[in-house]
Amino acid sequence: MQKVAEGNLDLLKILFDRYHKHIYHFLYKMCGDRMLSEDLTQDVFYKLIKYRSSYKNGSFKSWLFTIARNNLKTHFTRDHKPHEDIKVLAYKAVEEEDEIMENNAHLQDALNQLDPADRELVILSRYKEIRYEELAEMIGSTPGAVKTKVCRVLKKLKKIYLQTI
Repeated sequence: MQKVAEGNLDLLKILFDRYHKHIYHFLYKMCGDRMLSEDLTQDVFYKLIKYRSSYKNGSFKSWLFTIARNNLKTHFTRDHKPHEDIKVLAYKAVEEEDEIMENNAHLQDALNQLDPADRELVILSRYKEIRYEELAEMIGSTPGAVKTKVCRVLKKLKKIYLQTI
């Protein structure tokens, strides 16, 4: 990424190929809208190019997911849509997915019942395998606090999941 930050945009294709699916899936799990997720993913990579000079040799993955998180929040703030709309969209997306197995549908339903911030932690830590240190950097916390919060959220998710099956 450092070479991209210095202006070598030819390497951007490598970064896009490596991360665009991860960003898209994160955004899709957060909002449940395919078209919106595609648009927001494109915008994330546009912002990567635009703000490439702000990258400061930290974890590129956490920097990129921070852009994605902020992009999603900005979209729903700008359009005056409350976070509850995100839950409704995600629930509808689960219903529309014919190929999703029943267990995955129950898990997605349980995820949708979590607060957006809690759901975000689960998705980033478990689905996107972002380490606690990187999550802490992203949300402005400590790794220990993030680990504790993720553990509590997973217990809450388990309880919700068991109630839905």
